[in-house]
Amino acid sequence: MNAPCATDVGPRLSRRFRLQWEDAQQAWVLLYPEGMVRLNRSAGEILLRCDGSRTLDAIVAELEQRFGASGLAADVAGFIDMARGQQWVEAAQARP
Repeated sequence: MNAPCATDVGPRLSRRFRLQWEDAQQAWVLLYPEGMVRLNRSAGEILLRCDGSRTLDAIVAELEQRFGASGLAADVAGFIDMARGQQWVEAAQARP
């Protein structure tokens, strides 16, 4: 099992996947050689920010500001942990 996502490490999309908007599906999808994963809106918004430059805390803050919400940290961390388990995301290098 993966270790919980550290807040000082920027998660990034795995190189095995490509995130793109699909007009036909009206959704974000993850493409990989064997197929495609259709994402719900929340998952797409989170993965859009998983570029390795943002920490988990920064991703949460950005999402809370964008959607006028609060208390998203546990849900976002849970999703990123699940995405790590699916190998959709990986940890970027820890910052000193």
